[in-house]
Amino acid sequence: MSDNDESHMAQALALARRGLGTTWPNPSVGCVVVGASGEIVGRGVTAPGGRPHAEAVALDRAGRSAADATLYVTLEPCAHEGRGAACADAIAAAAPARVVVAMGDPDPRTAGDGIARIRAAGIEVTEGVLHDEAYEVTLGHVLRITEGRPAVTLKLAVGSDGLVPRGEGGAPTWITADLARAHAHLLRARTDAILVGRGTVVADNPSLTCRLPGMECRSPVRVILDRRLRTPTDARLFEDEMVPVWFICARDEMEPNAAALQELGAEVIPVEIDAHGLPAIREALDQLARRGITRLLVEGGPSVAHVFLDGGLVDEAVIYQGSSPAGSEGLLPFVSEGLDRLTESGHFTLTQERTFGPDRMTWWQRHKRCSPALSAT
Repeated sequence: MSDNDESHMAQALALARRGLGTTWPNPSVGCVVVGASGEIVGRGVTAPGGRPHAEAVALDRAGRSAADATLYVTLEPCAHEGRGAACADAIAAAAPARVVVAMGDPDPRTAGDGIARIRAAGIEVTEGVLHDEAYEVTLGHVLRITEGRPAVTLKLAVGSDGLVPRGEGGAPTWITADLARAHAHLLRARTDAILVGRGTVVADNPSLTCRLPGMECRSPVRVILDRRLRTPTDARLFEDEMVPVWFICARDEMEPNAAALQELGAEVIPVEIDAHGLPAIREALDQLARRGITRLLVEGGPSVAHVFLDGGLVDEAVIYQGSSPAGSEGLLPFVSEGLDRLTESGHFTLTQERTFGPDRMTWWQRHKRCSPALSAT
């Protein structure tokens, strides 16, 4: 491993981050091809919808310059054919001198075979460059394969008193200013789906779309936990017909409103009910993963936040804290517990702090799980 390897892999990771939220059901992968004289001759990121893969895009742009070059890729090249040739075979045919891979792919269709095919073609392979950074970018794909669920980011907005403001009259109560809210919309743009409970829909009547200028097309799938499908059919959710709405409800308890919601274009996903009287979160995540969701942003109220945290299903949490208190009508973030239920649990590490004008953001990550093993060398 060299400084150049880390520098070029960092560029590939920047490309991969750019594609987050657009490539599901496939992971967002970045690829950089560096010519023999050190110049970049090709770049690629997984295309929206998951195809073509980053390696195919980068190799196409590099053309004949890929021969004798070094190819940097954030995830092990696939070893299975889809709508095109397996990336491992395409790389072997392009004949670069060397391939640098950040991390292995746990997908059983690849799982070391991609690297093995490249080595079998006589190409040198270096593994593990910026592995941890690649693992964070690819976590949704890893968990979908290994645990049958998407990666979950819990987003909370609280006042200076640590309480969640209560929405009133079908309109949200803002506790943070414009810059912090814009950053929260960037989170939406980088996730595949956003989830809230019916209570949030009734209290705030949100659209749950990304409203950053020029990024409206990056709005995630809207997922609503609604046990008896009582969401009003005139909710703002249905104003944008281009962004899917999925309802997760109780199996065998679907109400007549189901037909009306489906007529509006919504998909209804029945699951069992848990001890809290909510649609079973673990089964709901399984259903989302089966539909290709790899990254889920949870913006629900305290009840939803509590269920995810209590179930050990929060992989990272983003907390925006305003400069003013939510006041006497504010709610505890986890029903009967404050922020320390997460921040002092010993399960999360503070990885980032930022200020947005008067507001403060903290980013917490669950302690690292075991990442996919690299192939045998």
